Amino acid sequence: MIVIIALGVSIIVAALLTFSPFARSDGWRATVTPLASIIGSGFLICGPLLAREFGGAALLAMAALLAIAYAAGWVIRFNIRHAEDHLATAPFADPIAWTARLTQGVLALAYAVSVAYYLKLLAEFSLKRIAVDPVWQPVIANIVVTVLIAAMTLLALGGDLRKVEHVAHGTVSIKIGIIAGLLVALGIAWATSGAVKPLPPARVSWASLPMLLGLIITVQGFETSRYLGHDYAAELRIRTMRHAQWIASAIYLAFIALLTPFLSRAARTEGVAGILDIMELIAPALGAFVLAGAVSSQLSAAVADSIGAGGLINEVSRRRVPVPLAFALAGMLAIAVVWLTDPFQVVALSSRAFALFYALQCALAFAVARRNGVGDWRHRCGFLAIGLICLTAVVVGAPAES
Repeated sequence: MIVIIALGVSIIVAALLTFSPFARSDGWRATVTPLASIIGSGFLICGPLLAREFGGAALLAMAALLAIAYAAGWVIRFNIRHAEDHLATAPFADPIAWTARLTQGVLALAYAVSVAYYLKLLAEFSLKRIAVDPVWQPVIANIVVTVLIAAMTLLALGGDLRKVEHVAHGTVSIKIGIIAGLLVALGIAWATSGAVKPLPPARVSWASLPMLLGLIITVQGFETSRYLGHDYAAELRIRTMRHAQWIASAIYLAFIALLTPFLSRAARTEGVAGILDIMELIAPALGAFVLAGAVSSQLSAAVADSIGAGGLINEVSRRRVPVPLAFALAGMLAIAVVWLTDPFQVVALSSRAFALFYALQCALAFAVARRNGVGDWRHRCGFLAIGLICLTAVVVGAPAES
């Protein structure tokens, strides 16, 4: 019954987000791009990882992570409103323009690393229910990811990647529908489970901070609004980025809250795909449900970030590096990351890369505010404080397993 209800909710939500007049509005289209980037499989891996590290304080830890992300989003929204106009007329040698180019270069590298993160998770979820010798599973997962990246690179060199991108973007409504179904399934399981099982003890300490900062990648993606200026006006991007972060935050918090009766079990799961164990505990068929959502999420996000990395490398090089070659370079970096890291390490490495990008965005906002006299001392103090938090994440962000 839980599976039937969850499937029904998923179909209804996906249909509404695909065929309703609202789904065709500029406001929703500008919202769905950052929203789809934020909600990959991050919300699936956060539950078990936070339960393992923070116990009964998992919801509080998730709220803190979302607060950091929202603060970084505030900085980027400031840059959309004030930095874009300055950069549009700034001379090539302008220090602020150079800072912006540096942030673009770092973002291109962050996207390349995140491709490894997305596809590594895709492989982990896909192999979770296949009888593979644990000794060989990491090698097989790396081979799968390498083949996927090589296939995308060949498509890029052949000029057909846009077709794949359109298919990937078409999965966004399905992905959000699946998430809605999972939330309903967890809610029903909680309502029908009777007495709530004792929570694991709450663990909050400074020693947990590196692990929390190492999960920034799971709430990243809102920055894509910054680079949609060719399609949407600045004020629309500012408003829809804020909406995307609100919706994503509600989903993350609801998911962790509804996972509360299963936190003790979640804390004992192994690997980044441990949520499969939890959902199959509720209903065996929900495992396939989670797997479908995870695979579609990771593949669409990987394609989007691959294209973003190639486009940014092309832009930073001032068109000297063609997009197909830039895409291939990003793919080579992603493959290197895949083979040199395990799933926990690649999560932390991706988080550090994006934290560095957010820190540079803070530097850009501070420079623009000081040069053009926009904002006040509170804005500048905020930029410095958020930049310091992001730099701390770059330095100390740690793999969850450690």
